[in-house]
Amino acid sequence: MADGSQLAFTPAVEAATLPMWEKVKHHVTPMEWRLQAPLIAEINRLKREKDAVILAHNYMTPEIFHGVGDYVGDSLGLAKEAAKSDAKIIVQAGVHFMAETSKILSPDKIVLIPDLLAGCSLASSITGADVRLIKQRYPGVPVVTYVNTTADVKAETDVCCTSANAV
Repeated sequence: MADGSQLAFTPAVEAATLPMWEKVKHHVTPMEWRLQAPLIAEINRLKREKDAVILAHNYMTPEIFHGVGDYVGDSLGLAKEAAKSDAKIIVQAGVHFMAETSKILSPDKIVLIPDLLAGCSLASSITGADVRLIKQRYPGVPVVTYVNTTADVKAETDVCCTSANAV
């Protein structure tokens, strides 16, 4: 559908989105669902047509998480799922560093991010230049960064940790 205004809550849309409705009905009102379900059905149709998958971070809203997310989880887990997927297009519902991580693990795939302004304050708090300066000031000290950093920072660190592998 070329025009989003043509999307309607039809019996076909209702049937196609019923499994998702069952997952979100305690978090989304029926009135909201009547507006969201046609979009969800159309997004899912386009994913099949374009050979795409959507990675939905744990903090996404219920209709995204349950309605269109093919893989759901934390940022590193999503990037790993992107790498295992046979899809040609990866849509990263998240922030820039997540899309970068997905692209690093899936260099031959197209990685898209729906919101070019989606950022992370933690990722913005340090740059690759900052890490190079730390290494210059403290030669030989291993640099460990959290996964919520840019590709530029990851390229300069010795170890990238997550909450799952920090120990």
